[in-house]
Order: sequence, then C-alpha cells, then structure tokens
Amino acid sequence: MGISTIASPFDSIIFDLDDTLYPSSTGIDKCVKKNIQLFLIQKCGFSESKALTQRVELFKTYGSTLAGLRAQGLDITAEDYHGLNFSFFSLRPSFVHGRLPYDSIDTDHQLRNLLLSIKQRKIVFTNSDRIHAMRALDRLGIKDCFEQIICFETINPNLPYSTRPDEFPILLKPSLDAFKIALDAANVDPRRTLFLDDSVRNIAAGKEMGLHTVLVGKTMKSKGADYAVESVHNLAQVIPEIWANEMDGGDPTMTRSKSELEAVLACALVGA
Repeated sequence: MGISTIASPFDSIIFDLDDTLYPSSTGIDKCVKKNIQLFLIQKCGFSESKALTQRVELFKTYGSTLAGLRAQGLDITAEDYHGLNFSFFSLRPSFVHGRLPYDSIDTDHQLRNLLLSIKQRKIVFTNSDRIHAMRALDRLGIKDCFEQIICFETINPNLPYSTRPDEFPILLKPSLDAFKIALDAANVDPRRTLFLDDSVRNIAAGKEMGLHTVLVGKTMKSKGADYAVESVHNLAQVIPEIWANEMDGGDPTMTRSKSELEAVLACALVGA
C-alpha cells in the first residue's frame, strides 16, 4: 500500500480542560459555582442572593469572579481563592477547587486511546489553577498524554508579586492577551494549531488569534468555530485530517499508509 499524500494541516492541538476533556455531567462545574458563591458569602460578606448575582455578573464582565473582585479593589489573592500554594497532598483544601467531587471523573480509556493516536503536539490550556488541572487529568488517566499544561499560573505569573489588587489585572480566556501569553508559552504557530473549547466566547477569541477552532459539546457551529463536536470523542469522525500524513520532511513517525490511517481512525472510534 502506498503512502497517503494527504498532509495534516495541524502541527499542534490545544485542548481546554473543564467540560471539554470531561463532560459537564460530572457535576464539577455546578460544584465550582456553588463553592464560588460560598466564597462570596463567607469571605466577602455577601448575602446569599447577592452572591448569586455577583458571581454571574463578575463572570460576564471580567471572565471570572476572582478577576472581578480584584478589579473592584478587593484584596483577594489567588491563594485565598484557589489555594495555589497548597501542596497537592495538603490536608487543607483550597476554597473553590479543594471541595470538588473529583471521584465523579472516571478514567476514560477511549479518550486515552484517541489522544495516544494523535502524533501532533498536545497541550492543555485552562483558566483553572495547576492543582485542579493535574487532579482532573490524573482522574481521567490522561495526564501523561500532554506535553504541556498552560493554566492560571502560566497566564498570571506576576500576580504573587502584586502589592495592590489593580497592579496586575488577572488575565483569562477569552482575553486576547491571555491567548497571546498562552500561544507564546506553547511556542505554536496558530495557523497550524487546532484549538478545542466548550465556550463560545473562547472559540471566538481563538479564531481572532488565527487558530483553527472546534466548539465542543455542541452539534452546531458558533461564530468563529470551524468545527463542532458533540464530544471530544467524536474528533476522528468530524476532523479525520488530524491523522493525515505529515509530508515534506515532517515527523517520520506521522507517516502512514491509507490502510494504517483507516486503522487508527477505527481504533479511535471504538476505543479499542
């Protein structure tokens, strides 16, 4: 069988984490929202009704509750909010992520097989802190499938050194500045990079940065989305060109015959 002459348009693939690599049905997102509201009540003194409206408004306006609180002048640190300095095995939990039901995230063998079949660089880009990302990826059984994790700490390296809340505004997706930092940290060419996220706003921002975009969790494309997949497991069905042959001096490990490519896609589809 001859070598396929189809060249993959992608050198790198960047994955969002929450509600992208694992589904919203785990209940993690609902618990995060609940914990944020408890934080606003217990740490900021808001009433229960005020905490709910503030969480929603701050997210819409600033991209996260923490970013909004600091932008409004409240001296809330990332350590207060995330517990970023706590040991992975610390008995003291972080407020927002330390009380999550990580046991609801099951090992995903099908996703692992899919990721292992992808020979391009694979990177996680999440607004969450590193401890949360590592715990979620570990529960999924795919932590070792990624070359790099770009997270809250990556995008906000100067935050621990701030002396006042407005000195270093928090950057998160969908901020274009956050994307610029992430793409620079990943050292990727956006024109050769596929970006997956469940957020319509993040997808639109990624497209503005020149990335190829995949909206996850939907069957219809949003503005700025090149593709839409109901689940990350459907990548092989919707974007088979990920597995196409790398030509013209590319990585020889990505060179496949047509029959080999078909076998890879079949394996990814059934999770064998």
